[in-house]
Amino acid sequence: MENSNRSDLSLKHNLKIAMFHLGSGMADVLTTGVWNRIMVADLGFSAAFVGLLTGLRYFLAPLGVLAGRYSDTHAIGGYRRLFWIWLGRALMVISTLTLGYATAELVLRADRAASDPTPAYLWLALIFSFLLFSLGGALSGSTFLALISDRASENQRGRAVGLVWTFMLLGFAVGGVIFSILLPHEADAGAIAFSAQSLLNLFIIAAGLFALLWFFSVLGEERRRPRSDGASAEAPGNNLRADLALVWKSRPMRFFLFYLVLSMAFAFLQDTVLEPFAGQVFGMEARITNRFSAYWGGTAIIASFAVLYLSRRYALFTHKVLSQAGVIVLVLAYIVFALSSLGESRPLVRPGLLLLGIGLGVWNIGTLSLMMDMSPIGRAGAFLGFWTLCVTLARGAGVAGGGIVRDLALLISGQHHVAYGVVFCFGLAGLLVALVALRQIKQKDGQQAAAENAEVAAVLSTALE
Repeated sequence: MENSNRSDLSLKHNLKIAMFHLGSGMADVLTTGVWNRIMVADLGFSAAFVGLLTGLRYFLAPLGVLAGRYSDTHAIGGYRRLFWIWLGRALMVISTLTLGYATAELVLRADRAASDPTPAYLWLALIFSFLLFSLGGALSGSTFLALISDRASENQRGRAVGLVWTFMLLGFAVGGVIFSILLPHEADAGAIAFSAQSLLNLFIIAAGLFALLWFFSVLGEERRRPRSDGASAEAPGNNLRADLALVWKSRPMRFFLFYLVLSMAFAFLQDTVLEPFAGQVFGMEARITNRFSAYWGGTAIIASFAVLYLSRRYALFTHKVLSQAGVIVLVLAYIVFALSSLGESRPLVRPGLLLLGIGLGVWNIGTLSLMMDMSPIGRAGAFLGFWTLCVTLARGAGVAGGGIVRDLALLISGQHHVAYGVVFCFGLAGLLVALVALRQIKQKDGQQAAAENAEVAAVLSTALE
C-alpha cells in the first residue's frame, strides 16, 4: 500500500533533512576522534577499553532493526518515525553532556596529579554515557532512513540519500575544524595542553549544536496520522538463518561475505588509534589531531564525487573495479602509516591521511554498490538488511580491535611507535586477505536500476551512522 506520507521532496527539504547527518558526522568525530585521543594520548587510559566503549554502538545495531520494524507497523502519538528519531537523538545529546562532565573531571584529576585510583562513579559515568549514545544511535538510525524512504518518491531517492551521505562526510570535515577551534592549546592549563573547563565547554556546545541539527532537520517532515491509521499490516519476518544458509551455499556470495566483513573490519581498525598515534608518537596536540577527520573526510567527499562521475561515463569503472581500487589505496595508506610509525617519520602522517580519505571514498562507493549486486532478485530488501547487519558488526569489531592490538603490542614492545606500527601492519595484512576474497567474486553483468542505487546509498549511510 502506498505510504500516505510520501510526497514530492523538494531540494530545499532534502537539504534540510540532510542536515541531520551533518550532526551525525560531527558526533562521530567527537567520540571516535576527540574523546578517544584525549583518553588514550593525554590521560593514558587503555586503548582497548576506549575502543570497546566507542565500538559499543555497532554491537547494539540489531536493536535498530527492531525499532525500524516496530515503526513500520505502529504509530506513537500519530507518528511512526519521529518518535524513535527524537527519542534516540535525545539520548545521544544527554550522553554527550554526561561524557563531557566525566571526562572533564578526569582531566582535573590529571592536572592535580591525583595518585589515588579513578573513582568508580567516573567509570560508571563513562560506561553509562556510551550505553546511552549507542542505544540512541540504534533507535534513530534505521528509523531516519525509513523517514527518507517515506518522504521521497522512487525517482527522488537517489538524490535524497546521496545528499544525506554527502552531509555525513561533511560532518566529519566540519566537526574536525570546529572542535579543534573549541579546544585550543592553553599554556597555563597544567599537565595537559587544555583545561578541564575548555573541554567541558566543547562538549556542552557540541550537545547544543547536535540537538538543534537533529530536531529541526526532521521537524515537520512526517505527517501526523489519525489514530485509526496508526498501524499497517504486519510485514513478514526475515529469516536470518535462511539468509545465511543461502549465502553459504553460493560460492560467490560466500566469498563476498568474507570480503565484506574483512574489508569493513580492517578499514576501520585505525578508527580509535589514529589520533592517539599522532599524539603519543609525535607529540601532536589535540587541536592538531582533531583536524585529522577534516583531512580524510574532505578527501573522501572529493573521491566519492569523482568516482560517481567516472562510473556514470565509463563502463570500465564497475563496482568490483572500484572496490578493488579502494582497498588497494587503503593498503597504501596503511603502509604509509606503518612506515611513519615504525620509522618515527612525522612528515608521512598527512600523506597517509589523504590516502585514507581517497581509499574510503572509492571503497565505500564500490563495495556498498556490490552489496546491491549480490542481493538476490526479489529478496533485495531482506539481503540489504542482512549485509548491513554484517558490516555494522564488522566495523564494531574493527573499532574495538584496533585498541586491543595496540595494547597487546605495547605490552610486548614497551614502545609506542612499535605498538602503533603493529596495528597498521595488521590492518594492511587483513585488507590484502580481503582483496584475495574479492577476486573470487564475479559481478553481475549490467548496471542496477537507479532506484536500487538509491537503496545502496541508504545502506551506506546506515553503515556509517
